[in-house]
Amino acid sequence: MNRYLPLLGRRMLPLLIVLGLFAWQYFDPGSNVDIGSTGSGSGQVEAAFTGQHSGRWVETSGRVARLLTDDNEGSRHQRFILELDSGHTLLVVHNIDLAQRLRLARNDRVALRGRYEWNEHGGVVHWTHHDPDGRLQGGWILHQGARYR
Repeated sequence: MNRYLPLLGRRMLPLLIVLGLFAWQYFDPGSNVDIGSTGSGSGQVEAAFTGQHSGRWVETSGRVARLLTDDNEGSRHQRFILELDSGHTLLVVHNIDLAQRLRLARNDRVALRGRYEWNEHGGVVHWTHHDPDGRLQGGWILHQGARYR
């Protein structure tokens, strides 16, 4: 039996590697972040939009094109439209029950990390805050030198 153990180990190694990578990505969503080819990260957002992908963690930046009213149903969310340097627009929904409200004005620059969800209007980014359960890396918004989590 002992002479077959090294052979079994060699056959199992690729499977263990694949399972390890899967677990790493599942438990650390930050590993899915692809900065893309531009410094603003707009390439990864546009790729997710074109491919109609949802649930991807993205990092990007742009200017606040429009301030919207808060969504007060369930968890409260601050909402705004972010225009990326490429011209692509996103709806950003920032949970203000879990993170501090941003003092935003139209044309302010922000950078963010959050989870992208596809829709025909350009997409939505949410989870721009810490994970209260501590399981996910979570997201953030950077505005005027302050990081909101």
